[in-house]
This record gives sequence, structure tokens and C-alpha cells, in this order.
Amino acid sequence: MVNRAGIAVMVILIQGSCALRATGQDEPKTKKLVRMDKIEKTEQEWKDVLTPVQYHIAREKGTERAFTGEYWNLYEKGHYECVACAGRLFESETKFKSGCGWPSFFEPESDSTINLHRDTSQGMIRTEVTCARCDAHLGHVFNDGPPPTGLRYCINSVSLIFIPEEE
Repeated sequence: MVNRAGIAVMVILIQGSCALRATGQDEPKTKKLVRMDKIEKTEQEWKDVLTPVQYHIAREKGTERAFTGEYWNLYEKGHYECVACAGRLFESETKFKSGCGWPSFFEPESDSTINLHRDTSQGMIRTEVTCARCDAHLGHVFNDGPPPTGLRYCINSVSLIFIPEEE
């Protein structure tokens, strides 16, 4: 049920959008909303489709050693998908050289493709990043990234599949 305040906000947003179009101004850029159907499997089903290393990192929240992953130093055009469910997670245009030894991105494909969780493991307070579609552990996000977001999504290569851009 939508209350009066919610209706008022929707009307203001619609009016603002129409006013921008009427004046020839560009609408504000927003991240696209990506719908991803939830995937649920038993632990045995995950073990059947993932390698032991992929299972350890994606399902048991492991971490690969820095500077050892397949994608930490890859800067080709394309996008990155979740190793467990093939959900699209990051674009190569958002990848940057952070020097941390893991693939680093300043923003995800969409806010709806990832989930963030408080992580207090290993004596630290961090923010864990998981795939919104299958709950696979991807890595962590930190507040020391470049503009425009100031974020560094530090992601395990093992949690990703790189799909090169077709030429």
C-alpha cells in the first residue's frame, strides 16, 4: 500500500523528469536496476558445480593470496560475472589499478547485483561483498577508491569469470 507521502514523492520525481525533458536538459544519470532471480542450491550441489578452490572462496568465504589471481592485473575490455551463477557483476571500465593484488573496481554493474554485509572476522571490521543472486562471497569493499565513488571493491579473481568484449 502506498501512502500519501509516497505518492507525492512519485509525482515530484515524474514532474522533475518531465521538466528536464521539456527544457532539453539531460536527466540525472542513475545506475540501472538489474533484476536477478535468486538461485538456491544445497552445499552438495555447489560442490558439484564449483572447483574445490572456487567452493572454498565463494561458499566458505575464503580469500586468495594477493597477486596470485587470474584477473588482478587484467585490463582488457569486457565484463565480469559471478563464478557460481554467471550473474553480471562488474564492467571493465570500472576496474582500476589499486596495487592491492586483487581485481579492484570503483562500482558494481548495479547496486542490485551485489549485497553488502558487516564482516567482523579475522579481528577486523570490514564490509563483505556477496553476489545478490546466489550469495557467493566475492570480496570486500573499502572507502579508499578513486572518484567518482571513492570505493574500492576488492574482489577475489576466483569468484569471477571474465567475458571479453566482442569486437
